[in-house]
Amino acid sequence: METATQNLIIPVGDRNRLRELARVYHEYSQLEIMAERRRRWYDHNALKPGKPMIVMEMTSFKDEYIARLTCESEVGRQVESVLLHAIINQEEIGDDRVISNEFPVGWMIDFNPYGGTISKHHARDSEGRTLGYDLDHPIKDLVADLPGLKPSTWSVDREGTLRFKSLVEDVLGDILPVSLTNNSLNWHLVVSRHVIELMAVESLMYGMIDSPDEVKALYRFVTDDILRFLKWQQDEGLLVLNNGNAIAGAGTYGFTDELPSAERIGADPVITGDLWANFNAQSVIGISPTMYGEFLYPFYRELAAEFGLVYYGCCEPVDAIWDDYVSRLPGLRKVSVSAWCDEAVMGERLQDRSVIYSRKPFPNFIGVGRDLDEAAYSSHMAKTLSAAKGCQLEIIFRDIYTLNGDQSKPGRAVQIARDLIDRMW
Repeated sequence: METATQNLIIPVGDRNRLRELARVYHEYSQLEIMAERRRRWYDHNALKPGKPMIVMEMTSFKDEYIARLTCESEVGRQVESVLLHAIINQEEIGDDRVISNEFPVGWMIDFNPYGGTISKHHARDSEGRTLGYDLDHPIKDLVADLPGLKPSTWSVDREGTLRFKSLVEDVLGDILPVSLTNNSLNWHLVVSRHVIELMAVESLMYGMIDSPDEVKALYRFVTDDILRFLKWQQDEGLLVLNNGNAIAGAGTYGFTDELPSAERIGADPVITGDLWANFNAQSVIGISPTMYGEFLYPFYRELAAEFGLVYYGCCEPVDAIWDDYVSRLPGLRKVSVSAWCDEAVMGERLQDRSVIYSRKPFPNFIGVGRDLDEAAYSSHMAKTLSAAKGCQLEIIFRDIYTLNGDQSKPGRAVQIARDLIDRMW
């Protein structure tokens, strides 16, 4: 959790509310089911056969639960949101998320991309949400503008981070230990995401034909920028292990005994080779496999080699680029099999269990319409279980942006998936 360092005051009423939630959070963390889930995650990520793991990512529809927040102060509501998120997940959804007996506080790292030349313009939808945005791309003409591109800068507010950590410890510390985390790399390694922030995706695709050398130079620039950010964090001692109850990819968790390696256990500082990395290229799914291999893959391969284990993919279909490219990434342990991917093809490719089949079901079953069409959804999930038979499978529900007023749908979807697994797996 990261927050601003201003207005770090939690009034008495908020303190009482947070302590009440912290006690529930702590009680849930001690349940035997949490220990069981933790064991299953370690076995799963170690490629040991077992039932598929299930995660219902709540972040995209968390606004539907905001009405349950009762704290008055801004910082109180931020802490309350983290606690309530986990509690609701356990009480109403029942997936395989683990509640650990600690409260996370993230390093406050400020990232100023490419000299501050990228600006976003958000628009509110009919529900008042600001999910969509437009970008001012600094590269209008690739050949003319590339030479003037500036490197990113960054800084860390150590004093503010530790001040906030101390505040949370003062409120919750006798109930929950407070730990420092670092989520700044969760999506930062996605090279193509940075590239299309610098130039529009249509311009990028034209550039691959009209100015291929400049496109490669841009990917080189962005990759070097990421490498410098990694080195800075490593030198500053900011990297934090993500080998436990931490996000290790697009919705999955990083429980593993393989990181850090045996010779690095207890080593300080943490280095990138001790970590999971998360990559994807969903921003440029319109390019051909050959173009992916020419323009993107060399840079993803280079970055992947810096890390211990790799999760690849998000919403893009990977079946067309699997054999020649993605399957050859260093450290690859999980690959996203999205709703737009040929899941049968990927089931054939992943039969040897050396890479985890990380399935992303079609989100519209839960996110579109008032009611969950249980028959259609069950058929969809049964198809996945058939396609992934003999694979190491996890099911990650993502990109559900509204529940359309029915907060029971995620829990019902998880239960239906569990019932199908019991019958078919």
